[in-house]
This record gives sequence, C-alpha cells and structure tokens, in this order.
Amino acid sequence: MSADVYERLRQAIVSGEMEPGASLVESAVAARYGISRTPVREALRRLEQDGLVERGDRGMRVRTRSPEEILEIYEVRIVLEASAARAAAERGSRLDLMRIRHAREEMEAADSGDAAAMAATNRAFHRAIWAASHNGTLVDLLSRLDSHLVRYPATTLTSEGRWPTVLREHAEMLRAIEAGDADKAAHVAGEHMTEARDIRLRMYGGQDRMPGS
Repeated sequence: MSADVYERLRQAIVSGEMEPGASLVESAVAARYGISRTPVREALRRLEQDGLVERGDRGMRVRTRSPEEILEIYEVRIVLEASAARAAAERGSRLDLMRIRHAREEMEAADSGDAAAMAATNRAFHRAIWAASHNGTLVDLLSRLDSHLVRYPATTLTSEGRWPTVLREHAEMLRAIEAGDADKAAHVAGEHMTEARDIRLRMYGGQDRMPGS
C-alpha cells in the first residue's frame, strides 16, 4: 500500500498537481486516499529521500524550486555526466554501443514539435550512456538527480535552436565513445550539460517573472 501511495504522490508532484510548497499533512493525505497514516508516512519518507518533498516549519511539504537548487543539481550533474561518458568510452561493450546508437536514432526520428517525445528520447540516450559506464553507483546518483529535475516540468529542449544542437552534440558524444576517446567524450558531455544548465536558469527566470505561464 505504501508503494501505491508513493507512486500516486510522486505523480501528483511531478505533474504539478501538487504545487511546490504544498503542505503534506499525514492525516490529510491519508484521508485523500482513504488509507491509514502508516503507509503515508512511509511514502513521504521515500519521497524525501528522492528529494521531492522536504520538511518545513509546519511539517512535510512539496519541495520548493529555486535557481540555487538548479545550480546545485547541475554542478553535480555536469561532473557525473562527464564521468559516465568517459567510463562508457573506456568500458562500453559492443551491445552498449548498439543501444546508444539506437537511442540516438530514436531521437532523430522524434517529432521536434512534441516536447514529451523529445524529452523521452533524450533521457533514453543519456540513460544508455549511464548503463554503458558499468558503474552502478554512478547510475544511481544520476537517477536521483534526474528525479530532482522532474519537478521543473518544462524541458530545455524546447528552447529555440536547442534540439538541433542537442542532436549534433549527441552525435559528437557517440563518435567519441565509439572511438574510445574518453577525454573527448567527457568534454562533450560536460559542455552539453553546462549549456543545459544555462538554459534551465533562463527558463526559470522567465517563469519567475511571469507567474502561471
């Protein structure tokens, strides 16, 4: 039951149904889903570990958003994505390379007017590189960071000119990994995520000035 409540709460947070700062009182959540408080308490604990909820002055709440958090997330993600690309170039198997190529082909085939499709195929490409690193700890850390970013619903891929740039950078990253050029792969991945950070900050600033947009 706690797993079911966890998934339902997580989806409500990620979708924006529960807005940043929304209170998460155990008794209220239990009443909302018609269950006891124990599974709610366990679900909230998991969501706190995921970074989706936080403790406020009056108990648990949906984690708030801030430019400082964006900087913190990307400061770590830039390093980890570069490490994953480096490891993929050094340790990726033929099967790993096939999966990365396939993921990029899926990106090429995605509708550039469909933000959800772009985001999904982009995520699949990065996850294929994570898997090719053969470093479980690295994959776990990157997955946790990804769960933080889902609270920022708009994708950077819709920024003007970003999608063609992403496709080009991913192709460059793939070539470096195929060639076993670890330094090049790491450099391209780092630069790629640095630009994503800068776009994310600009998007946040725009949303901050135009509430509800």
